[in-house]
Amino acid sequence: MCRSIKTLRPPFTADVSQADIEAAALQYIRKVSGFRQPSARNAAAFEAAVARVAEATRTLLSELDIHGVTRM
Repeated sequence: MCRSIKTLRPPFTADVSQADIEAAALQYIRKVSGFRQPSARNAAAFEAAVARVAEATRTLLSELDIHGVTRM
């Protein structure tokens, strides 16, 4: 599932942008929902889910303790 989502943690990716996180969240929600573009009546739920997944991803990446990687 979601094989095209790239790994966003060091050492695989040194600098992760907000765009990277949001793209991964969007890809995940598209896969789970089965919608590439939701209908107008589902757009709010779709966008809210993308935002929540992006926030969870930012939290996860900030809290990971990765051996050999120094946080600034």
